[in-house]
Amino acid sequence: MKRLRLLTIFLLPTSMFAQTTEISLEQNQLIRASCHVKPGQYHLQAGTETYAGPIDLSALNAVITIEGDGITVDFQSAELSSMADITRPDQFTGLAILIKGKHITLKNAVVHGFKIALLAQDADSLHLENCDFSYNYRPRMRSIREREDFSDWLSYHNNEKDEWLRYGAAFYLKNCRAATVKGCRATGCQNALLLSGSNDGLVYNNFFHFNSGLGIGLYRSSRNKLMHNFLDWNVRGFSYRFYERGQDSAGILLYEQSHENLIAFNSVTHCGDGLFLWAGQSTMDSGQGGCNDNLIYGNDFSNAPTNGIEATFSRNTMQGNLIRGCTYGIWAGYSYESLLMGNLIAGCKTAIAIENGQQNTISRNLLMGDTTGINIWARETQPADWGYAQKRDVSSRNDTIDRNVFLGVRKPLKISHSNHISVNGENLFQDFETLLETPLPNEGFKFLRNDVYGTIAELERVWNNPALAASKNVNFSHTGKPENPYTPLDIRLAELHEPDSLPDGMLAVLPETFPQGRRFIVVDNWGPYDFRRPMATLDTLSGNLYALVLIGPVGDWRVANMKGVKKISAQKGKIPTTLTVERDPASDGVEINFDYLGSQPITTVFGQKIAAQKPYSFDFKRFDKKLYWKIKYYHYAGNIPESNFDQQKPLAEQSVEELYFAWWGKPFEGVQEDSFATVSTTTFDVAPGEYVLELTSDDGARLYIDGKLLIDHWDVHEPATDTITVPLGGRHSLVIEHFEATGFATLGFRMFPK
Repeated sequence: MKRLRLLTIFLLPTSMFAQTTEISLEQNQLIRASCHVKPGQYHLQAGTETYAGPIDLSALNAVITIEGDGITVDFQSAELSSMADITRPDQFTGLAILIKGKHITLKNAVVHGFKIALLAQDADSLHLENCDFSYNYRPRMRSIREREDFSDWLSYHNNEKDEWLRYGAAFYLKNCRAATVKGCRATGCQNALLLSGSNDGLVYNNFFHFNSGLGIGLYRSSRNKLMHNFLDWNVRGFSYRFYERGQDSAGILLYEQSHENLIAFNSVTHCGDGLFLWAGQSTMDSGQGGCNDNLIYGNDFSNAPTNGIEATFSRNTMQGNLIRGCTYGIWAGYSYESLLMGNLIAGCKTAIAIENGQQNTISRNLLMGDTTGINIWARETQPADWGYAQKRDVSSRNDTIDRNVFLGVRKPLKISHSNHISVNGENLFQDFETLLETPLPNEGFKFLRNDVYGTIAELERVWNNPALAASKNVNFSHTGKPENPYTPLDIRLAELHEPDSLPDGMLAVLPETFPQGRRFIVVDNWGPYDFRRPMATLDTLSGNLYALVLIGPVGDWRVANMKGVKKISAQKGKIPTTLTVERDPASDGVEINFDYLGSQPITTVFGQKIAAQKPYSFDFKRFDKKLYWKIKYYHYAGNIPESNFDQQKPLAEQSVEELYFAWWGKPFEGVQEDSFATVSTTTFDVAPGEYVLELTSDDGARLYIDGKLLIDHWDVHEPATDTITVPLGGRHSLVIEHFEATGFATLGFRMFPK
């Protein structure tokens, strides 16, 4: 009996130490041992850091810090949120979780309301699993239905000093080797996962979708595997039927010497670019390096406003991808020794475009219903101050077009200003209008004729009409099939290995019933619409007539109240539906408030959960007051002009109904393209209330209301928007001064009730 008692006493401490401690989250907490977090909601104060400039990562302050070796922290779905106003994600600040150490596992964490949800630095063998970092920082965008705002354009070109952090991130991994990110979520952010200097990682089974910037971004990060992820609707800068810019948003971004990454089996649809690969500024300056030897395999890059794949200044393999409904299927400008093989590219304006490329192989692709199939060309001149063009051969040459199938492609081939482009005789052409266009002279162009299929009359007309060939300056080679035309290609194919899918990798394919197609990309002030709530969006506009679309989960709606509406086609019904609204000509705009009741839960644009059968309100607002502007143009000397334009005689004058300009050259007849200034004036009447004024400029601008300076951004800068809220009522005068130093210029003004 005594012996049993002693054994019990001996074993008791061991079993106690084996239990994992359960903790509650606290402000400025340091965790150095494995633990569970007590489930619940924790509202803690975010830091004030906005990470707007160069970042000193060694001095980061976080709400929670996890540090050590071999630590596992299980949040058990505990939710950490900041105390910020959830309806202003553009004002989120601070860092929620900082991880430093090795072999650290964080799982089942929920974090929102911060500029950065998680930052891991020098954390080798980090494991992040089942974390939901949705609804963190994202900026309010300025583009509207019928025009874009140039301050919404993104720039990821530099990250040597962690400049990417200014855009916020759900996950930011800096110098983390062999990290695993599995089963995580990030939606309603600008950026989901960003890797900088992080190699040999595995990112799979994640849902990084419906963000306004990037799904996954890599900078100087190599040998990572990005597989089986849903990366759809990471997009901005798109308005169906109006503009399709993308503004450098992307599902996947590879920048600056990111090599040998495997990108496979992902759904990357409805993104600004599906994949955006760029060699990096060091390559642009030196002509060396690139983002090379990445294998892009078996992904769906459909319905991109711009490019399904953009891969430039580098050597890569793009194989077996599905690319439908994009402006460009694959844009491979300045690519070299790249292989584009076995891709299905359908319904694009141009399937494959290669500007100034060398020794690329385009083989066994199926092109269907594209306007142009393969476009190969070169710029006539290169910028004189561009290091890449000075230090490399950038001629368009030695590309091979081999065994592709062109079905219903209007113009299968467009080739110009290129040398030694070979089109062999085993390509299949069917149902086309013009087989070959050569708008610029070519040298050494080969069209190898052997068992080619197509409209025989068209083939004979192009190939056998010497006068036609001479008029296009095309040197056709009728040498027949070479004895061994495929040896270089076959050697390369023998070296290829199709990647294995992960044993527990999920099937990342959009359900057939899910809305698909570019018309289902709807971007509002906070980013892409995610179909989880009712929404009223403007479809078309004609004078005082608005066509609205009500979309979202099925449910009943009714008009609660209206302002500025003369007539509406219906005041209740079921979603989805369309409405026609006629604005009262005497009003400055339209406001319609809707009540909604649905049979399934919904999630608001700010991440709030609304239960089924619980009333929900949404609205449509549009301020359409016209301001009639008079614009005067001036020249100035020096870098930044003085505000003494009234003492000068203007070079030109112009009257417009809207102050919205984008200038790539001369702004007006008789005005030089650089070192010019404008003064824009208007007088208007407005109903009493508080109004938001937004001024977009590149370069400097100042805004005066009734002679009072309210916005002063008088320096050389990239496109930026300044915003103020002011009380207005009655008659007011408005003056905007603007100057442009060099390069691109823009000026735009918007006003709407708060």
